Amino acid sequence: MSLTSLLLSGAMLAATSQRGFPGAQSLAMNAPTAAPTSIKRPIVTAGSTTFGAYDPHGDFGEPSSSKIEHLFLPWEDVDLSTLTLADTYARARGRTLLISVEPWSWSPAWRLTSQELLHNILDGSRDANMASVCSAAATLKSPVIIRWAQEMDETDNQFSWSHWQGKDYVEAYRRMVQVCRTHLKNARFMWSPKGNNGLEAFYPGDDVVDIVGLSVFGLQKYDRDMTGRDQTFSERLAPGYARVARYGKPIMVAELGYEGDDSYVRNWAENVTRPYPEFPALTAVIYFNDREVYPWPNGYGRPDWRVVRETTN
Repeated sequence: MSLTSLLLSGAMLAATSQRGFPGAQSLAMNAPTAAPTSIKRPIVTAGSTTFGAYDPHGDFGEPSSSKIEHLFLPWEDVDLSTLTLADTYARARGRTLLISVEPWSWSPAWRLTSQELLHNILDGSRDANMASVCSAAATLKSPVIIRWAQEMDETDNQFSWSHWQGKDYVEAYRRMVQVCRTHLKNARFMWSPKGNNGLEAFYPGDDVVDIVGLSVFGLQKYDRDMTGRDQTFSERLAPGYARVARYGKPIMVAELGYEGDDSYVRNWAENVTRPYPEFPALTAVIYFNDREVYPWPNGYGRPDWRVVRETTN
């Protein structure tokens, strides 16, 4: 059984197989094995920018391969006691926990509308959800970063909160940080837009943001369709970085992935962790080691970002 399975309730598990914790290999806490060889695997050296991963398949189980363990957590329909398993896993590898708290159920059938969710948060009806998550996180021994309601500036995705007005998102975010701080004293908080133009409308304020997160994905076919050529990691990062650098906060790429031919993925793998003088505030990159959860618009489907491909007979 995977750690994802342990985290989700039985009804929830039947409804979804989306995001969660590392796989069964990781949970078993076996002795680490050598990292699998893959031209797609980001190259990490002693001089690299800090590297982390969302890694439900355990491809980055070796302690030295990652410094940040990224988890995705709905604030409904979840057994929060299993966070201790993730904590044990991270502590054994000297990792920080980055917990992306998604304010909904992972079952589409159980979700509120965008405006219903907003109303419930602003009137205090969902304070208990955030309090439960943060109370559970307060028992953990690993350093914790809380990332709440990510990519709010991206209206093409399926997140309920990505269709709110900026002022409403700001009010909701600030309320949730206030609730969380009551129960979790030593966490850092990440505000994590996609990186789009207009993201400044959603900035909740310096007092509730410790780190800024961005999402950077490279899909070769999309690059060629949109620009007529392949794009590099630095080219894809630059616009979003420029928009958030004004806040003077440390910046992380909270979600990273790339997919294309061998030349394309090799270029990204060799460069995503390289320090860039033009990005002095960039402190970490965190790989999304799985297939995309939601289809990209305009027929691009669900890109497979995983560094190790599963083989089928």
